[in-house]
Amino acid sequence: MQAELEDRFQEFVRARWPHLVRTAYLLTGDAHHAEDLTQTALAKAYRSWRRVARADHPEAYVRRMLVTCNRDRFRKRRVTEALTAAPPERAGRDESVARVDERGVLLAALARLPRRQRAVVVLRYWEDLSEAEVAETLGCSPGTVKSQASKGLAKLRTYPGLAWAVDGPAHGVTRGGEESRA
Repeated sequence: MQAELEDRFQEFVRARWPHLVRTAYLLTGDAHHAEDLTQTALAKAYRSWRRVARADHPEAYVRRMLVTCNRDRFRKRRVTEALTAAPPERAGRDESVARVDERGVLLAALARLPRRQRAVVVLRYWEDLSEAEVAETLGCSPGTVKSQASKGLAKLRTYPGLAWAVDGPAHGVTRGGEESRA
């Protein structure tokens, strides 16, 4: 029986590792912290895998562990994150570099949000979870999710160079930041 549980856990990790690391990266803003955070959450999940595997949605269970581990990371010791907007050297400008630059602006903006707002924005809009799923993951009410999402998006709208991502072309701004004439 134990071997079967371990096999199921290993299958889960192989299938969900990239997705969990991506979520952790969006929560932490750092690739190394994201991998550490994912490993910590999966280690906790492994210790209680019998209970996790019986849950209706094991991934949601582990995602909640991920958010909790991230919150605990700040409780144990204050960590100051110094994210830079761009790498020190820039390559030639092509479409892929422009996307990386845009992603860097978005990640820098996310890093400036308070932890709760960042978690809500990441889970609600990047992970595309419903308000109820975000509330369950964070252990709060759907109303809190709505208010934190509203406040987080309002802060993101004021971040320089991010209007294209928050409002998009439908609101009169294109990715380059120019006003559209439609």
